[in-house]
Amino acid sequence: MYCWGKASWTEFGITPKEYVINGENQYLNPFFSQKKIVRIACKCGIVALVKENGKGWVWMEDESGRQQKPQRKIKELILANEEKVHTLDCGKSYILVLSTTGKMFQLILHSELPEVVRPKLIQTLCATVIIQVACGNQHSLALSKDGQLFTWGQNSNGQLGLRKGEPSKPSPQPLKSLSGIPLAQIAAGGDHSFAVSLSGAVFGWGRNHAGQLGLGDITNRYQPAHVRALEFKKTGFIACGEEHTSILTKDGLVYTFGAGCFGQLGHNSTRNEVRPRLVAELWGKQVSQIACGSYHTLAFISSSGKVYSFGRGEHGQLGNKKTINHIMPIPVKLPSEKRYSLVVDRIFAGESQSFVLCSEKQDSKASEIVIPLRPGKRIARIDNSLMNKWIARSDPKSKKITKTEIIMLFSSPACLNASFLSNNEHFSSANEIAGLNMSSVREMFKTLSEHGLLFQVATVVQKSLLPSLSKAQAVVEALRVFLILPELIGIFYTLDWSIADITASLALAIIRQKPRSRSLLKSLWMKLPATFFERVVQIHHDASNQFILKHSRLSPADNSKLHMTLYVLRLLYNVNTKAGEKIPRSKFYIQNIPLECVYSLLMYPCILDMKTKQDALHADCEKQSQRNQLFGFANHLHINRDTILRDTLLFLKQTNPSQYQFPLKVTFQNEPGEDVGGVQREFFSVITRELYKSAQEQFKLDEKSGLLWFISKNHSEVYHSVGVLCGMALYNRCVADFHFPLALFKKLLKEKPTLEDLKELSPTEGGNLQKILDEDEDCVEDLYLDFTIQEHELVPNGKDIPVTKYNRKRYVDEYLNFVFNTSVEKQFEDFKEGFSKGCPSTMWRLFLPNELMAVLYGSHIFDWAELEKNARYDGYEPTDQTIMNFWTVFYELNEEKKKHFLAFLTGSDRVSVGGLRTCRIIIKDYGYLNPDDFFPDPSTCFLVLNLPNYSSIDILREKLLQAITCHEGFGNL
Repeated sequence: MYCWGKASWTEFGITPKEYVINGENQYLNPFFSQKKIVRIACKCGIVALVKENGKGWVWMEDESGRQQKPQRKIKELILANEEKVHTLDCGKSYILVLSTTGKMFQLILHSELPEVVRPKLIQTLCATVIIQVACGNQHSLALSKDGQLFTWGQNSNGQLGLRKGEPSKPSPQPLKSLSGIPLAQIAAGGDHSFAVSLSGAVFGWGRNHAGQLGLGDITNRYQPAHVRALEFKKTGFIACGEEHTSILTKDGLVYTFGAGCFGQLGHNSTRNEVRPRLVAELWGKQVSQIACGSYHTLAFISSSGKVYSFGRGEHGQLGNKKTINHIMPIPVKLPSEKRYSLVVDRIFAGESQSFVLCSEKQDSKASEIVIPLRPGKRIARIDNSLMNKWIARSDPKSKKITKTEIIMLFSSPACLNASFLSNNEHFSSANEIAGLNMSSVREMFKTLSEHGLLFQVATVVQKSLLPSLSKAQAVVEALRVFLILPELIGIFYTLDWSIADITASLALAIIRQKPRSRSLLKSLWMKLPATFFERVVQIHHDASNQFILKHSRLSPADNSKLHMTLYVLRLLYNVNTKAGEKIPRSKFYIQNIPLECVYSLLMYPCILDMKTKQDALHADCEKQSQRNQLFGFANHLHINRDTILRDTLLFLKQTNPSQYQFPLKVTFQNEPGEDVGGVQREFFSVITRELYKSAQEQFKLDEKSGLLWFISKNHSEVYHSVGVLCGMALYNRCVADFHFPLALFKKLLKEKPTLEDLKELSPTEGGNLQKILDEDEDCVEDLYLDFTIQEHELVPNGKDIPVTKYNRKRYVDEYLNFVFNTSVEKQFEDFKEGFSKGCPSTMWRLFLPNELMAVLYGSHIFDWAELEKNARYDGYEPTDQTIMNFWTVFYELNEEKKKHFLAFLTGSDRVSVGGLRTCRIIIKDYGYLNPDDFFPDPSTCFLVLNLPNYSSIDILREKLLQAITCHEGFGNL
């Protein structure tokens, strides 16, 4: 071992003077050649070390700085129960000692060491297996095997991370704000602390007056703060000085920040750095180890075997035979390079000292950059090796060990989050990358199931893990558990276990996360492969269904669980929609929901299929209509067929809006038909046709698409009236094609229209915008476009801003916003107000835009075989000759005449969404004495066709064709 810096080994009472080499402060000591040293800690006159045989040693100078008495030069640390020392660290007046079994001991130091040095066991941690320790000046950190971080000691600057205002703690306290994050290393500076995760996320807290937390400011932090500047840097190791910090990445790069007053940052200056900055002089050298003294830094390059130092050199701690500071890294020339066949194993830094541990070349293994050395073990995790041990164990004693390990691993979110990592990809964990090998996750739970271990796992997860999932940090590593657990619950489902309660517990944990963490989780779901995303959806869907099935006897607690699973299902649905439907929308539908239950679930429309939404809308409209009918009110429209558009608009202008909530009754002048539904249907069929004929007077009509849109300069009241008509049609269950594009329904439902919507409305206009986006980058400027449309500036000074390859996406976005929003804002608001008045029920908001459009417009695609398949008969049998003749004649008709027949029978040439399978007509024989003298007679309100029992197919054909030619009008045939 070599050492240099403040005081000599002679003054430490360890090394005889004759071992001085070249008269410099570098020493080789036979005491250390007996057993290899694996750990050194040095602070404030304390020197502590651990040898590979598990023995620990400590030396301390007296308060005056004088050497102690010869018989007390160095003392062995004796642990209770003959425990061996694994590692240790020093504070200003104490030493923490960690045994190989994970027990934590503490030694409080006084003016001199006693004859027998026996550190005391920290009782509050005796039931916890500790794997790492770190000491600041007067505070301590300890990391347990199950991933918990404990802090204790002074908290004057927030170095315990327990929140602002928390007093100092004499005993270890769990740091819950880092719960769930699989930590790889902990470190402590003077009054600041750090933790590094397995995937390289860095968290700092405590004193920050010099920027030693790397957060871009000099404000103290009283809870762990994520050092965002180090994201994706693959941080592998961290070292802390009194007021500065050094970071080593897995790529061998060194970043430093904090106090730079002595040049300890290595940036060729003495300036403080509040953000991590690359040490340029070490770039390309692939550093494998770093160490920080109070105000100096060491770096070791394994490929060359060189140690570099920089910072304070007042006591010779830089090893350059001088006592001056260095603001850039300088190489330290070790005597072993020429005189001894030794290579460097480890480097350490004390307060004002530096240490290098060496071994013979043939026994040495150069440090690897990809595995940064850490002062302790790693937290527990599940891997193939452990799984094989569980499977192989058969005797009761081994099974007990397995049970203990299962309890530890599956009760700890940190341990689960540390498992199943996808090689080095997890170092790039971000919104898009979870860093998990999801196939391994699925395979692991499958294996546990096959070997009878799943019930033990389920019990631990249900009782211990899920209740512990508190608000996590908004980092990917803390949220991996929410991707892992659905795979476990999915196995339960395949075994026909009830998953309702455990899924509800998982949903509650998701709901409890902070908005930022929930947003990050949604990003992870979005990038999750479809097969695994579907599993997350499946468990919440099926759990919700299990609760709904017992809706009539649902307890308040179960009702709360139902809403939790539905809430998460809604989050997943929004993710699925945003991701372009990773899985079919139907995967979210819960079938056969009782109508009385639907009303309590309206805030979760994603679970409702089209039929359920229609039933809910129609039931609500019917309920409101019937309520108003009791008072004898009606919304009665008397119109002349020849002036239907003018009469309708006048009626709407003169009618009190409250009247629209009453049932609509329509009467055509000089037509005796009573409206029980059929006259309504014909009215909307006719009024939409007439409205379309005169559309160019009030609307913009695109010749290619045949669709209507608002005119920006038109402030006519017709938009409000047309909105009322649309709403009335929906409210009264009538289909009516108003020839508006899907964009209108998106706006009604507060969705943003896209370029695809403009292509539907105006194919030419939308196609031209698409060409701008698709154009070769070098050709965009040749189009000579600017940010204007119809002499309107899309952005301030738009006429002076040319469209380029860099801003064309913004140009298209602004163009769409102008067409669909800003140019027609008043016109659309009038329409929307009218629509809401025309349909007083708010159930239409349950629908998606395309669904609402389909409900209002109905279907113009007909499977005519469905009409025959669903037909019923009164006075006839399907095998009667007249019925067979009727269907023969019907199928002879061309498409247009078939639609005439539909309008003749139902009042509209369109059917409700779902097609003709929803149209159940009745063909009836009224029993005329002379049937050949009568025409077919429809009852449009009830979809009944009175078909005389004609004597021949020819007479049936003649009478039917004449009847459907006069398909409009009531009682006029």
